[in-house]
Amino acid sequence: MPFVDRSDAGRKLAARLEYLRDDRPVVLALPRGGVPVAFEVAQALDAPLDVIVVRKLGVPFQPELGMGAIGEEGTRVLNPTVVRDAGVSEEQIAAVERRERAELERRIRRFRGTRERVPVAGRTVIVVDDGIATGSTARAACQVARDQGAARVVLAAPVAPPESLESLGHAADEVVCVESPEYFFAIGQWYSDFSQTPDEEVVALLERAGARGGPRVQESRDETSRAVDEDVEVRTGTVLLPGHLTLPGGTGSVVVFAHGSGSSRHSSRNQFVASALNRDGLGTLLFDLLTEEEGLLRENVFDIALLSRRVTDATDWLRDQPVTRNARIGYFGASTGAGAALLAAAEPRSEIGAVVSRGGRPDLAAPRLGEVRAPTLLIVGGQDEPVLELNREARAHLRCENRLEIVPGATHLFEEPGALRAVTELASSWFTDHLADGRC
Repeated sequence: MPFVDRSDAGRKLAARLEYLRDDRPVVLALPRGGVPVAFEVAQALDAPLDVIVVRKLGVPFQPELGMGAIGEEGTRVLNPTVVRDAGVSEEQIAAVERRERAELERRIRRFRGTRERVPVAGRTVIVVDDGIATGSTARAACQVARDQGAARVVLAAPVAPPESLESLGHAADEVVCVESPEYFFAIGQWYSDFSQTPDEEVVALLERAGARGGPRVQESRDETSRAVDEDVEVRTGTVLLPGHLTLPGGTGSVVVFAHGSGSSRHSSRNQFVASALNRDGLGTLLFDLLTEEEGLLRENVFDIALLSRRVTDATDWLRDQPVTRNARIGYFGASTGAGAALLAAAEPRSEIGAVVSRGGRPDLAAPRLGEVRAPTLLIVGGQDEPVLELNREARAHLRCENRLEIVPGATHLFEEPGALRAVTELASSWFTDHLADGRC
């Protein structure tokens, strides 16, 4: 597959768009799937990120056939050929528009909340989606951007068929695409992970992008009380692992994230949880457990002993930094990363304050679960039956305070509406309650 997930696709797309950095562009994402892609583009170009919400206007008696689209501030684009051939009246068009505009406004409120729309008048605008099939939605989004005053519109996507790219040449000033396969059946076939992007993830990424637009580090006289939001390098032996450290001002707690197999510090789900913890006053460290070269070897991806050493080394690194030297530290592990986090927490010198496992594999740390002293919360989806059974068995071996929370209706990736938000609420409450005390 060309792309691991939408974050990976976004980084590869960003590399193609680097030449636009000096144009100071605005990045507009088509929700929902386009937002994780656009987030990476906006990060790489140091550009503001917003959503561009459009709704297709379907022919009343054949709604799958688009006769146009609408956008914010009354923008409406019609395809006169379809309208004429289908014999749609102005009254029918108005009725469809009223219905779709109500849904459009609902989505805008859901995704943007109280934030103002990022102004695009006179700016270069990059319209981003996670892929293009027929191009109808992308075409409408480009027109909406023009109607909002964009001086130049660049349409960008990780993957699209050649015929769609050709047809979009008049909609945008430029079209940028990473992959354009001749044999194209669906966008999802070009992703290893093309799971649905929850609304909560969209909101979190937009909030995170908005926060990054401010000062990255706010200095104060007390080194341990300054706010930090910066990329870092975590040293582990002779290896430097890239990461991102976020510390709300005055926090005394940091949660170290251990991602699952095949993922990275860019995991959209972990970023969603981290953003929620930051809003609740907890610091976070997201970092890669393996170098890019190490990640190419499958045996490394599942080497729990190696991964747990990386988590331990990241903990030592935090304790060497002036801003986190005295911080109380917790672990948040997902899937195989939870096994690594629990194994690291079992180390006698770990002094970890709390552990949270999301869809975790505690069985990977089974021989040492009895040595874990930190209060441990196991969160599992109600529909993730094999992993649920593994977590139930793990509780029999844990000797410290522990609890199993089941999110009803959720599967392994917690991609169902509201599932990931339930995880964040449980995790935040657990860390807030236990990091004040440290060990159990």
